Amino acid sequence: MVNLADIITGVVLGNAKGTKSLTEQAIAEGVAPEKILHDGLVPGMNVVGDKFRNNEYYVPEVLIAARAMNSALDILKPLLAQNEDNYRGKVVIGTVKGDLHDIGKNIAAMMLEGAGFQVIDLGVDVSPEKMVEAVRQNKPNILGMSALLTTTMTYMKETISALEKENLRDKLKIIIGGAPITEDFARTIGADGYAPDASTGAEIARRLIGKN
Repeated sequence: MVNLADIITGVVLGNAKGTKSLTEQAIAEGVAPEKILHDGLVPGMNVVGDKFRNNEYYVPEVLIAARAMNSALDILKPLLAQNEDNYRGKVVIGTVKGDLHDIGKNIAAMMLEGAGFQVIDLGVDVSPEKMVEAVRQNKPNILGMSALLTTTMTYMKETISALEKENLRDKLKIIIGGAPITEDFARTIGADGYAPDASTGAEIARRLIGKN
């Protein structure tokens, strides 16, 4: 029988092949996909997040761990998608208009998936109109926006204003992040949270929807 602690270890050590094999074995043994997610992958990425915040892990180690997590998620996603209640919540994420930087956004998306969220990644250079349409179509709990350039930060405020105009803001939580972003800026434009790094972003997401 698969011990889910071994899946946790596989994620932390970045063992993609082993994590995938253990996940396949667990499924074959009848372990529920949501149990593998919440008792195996999520705790593993929590450890990775802690190590990242404590400067024990850096971006390369996080990416290797995320690759291991994704090797298991590739197996679990089709099974989890049969019931959205298997997820902690849904997040739409993207880098704002005029900005082509995606490393931070990609790591944030991985951390959110590792925290048990269903993630819809819109990519880079996403206009306020596209953000609004994605929110309308997907009805997420959270919208995450990233910007690495001071010249593109203003599109975060434009997106929030557009969401308010379309009456899509009330039930939506918004988290923003990126090198030039500050807590004061987040507060000024009406965002619900500021994430200085990807791991903190996942923690804020859990807190904002009241699911720890």
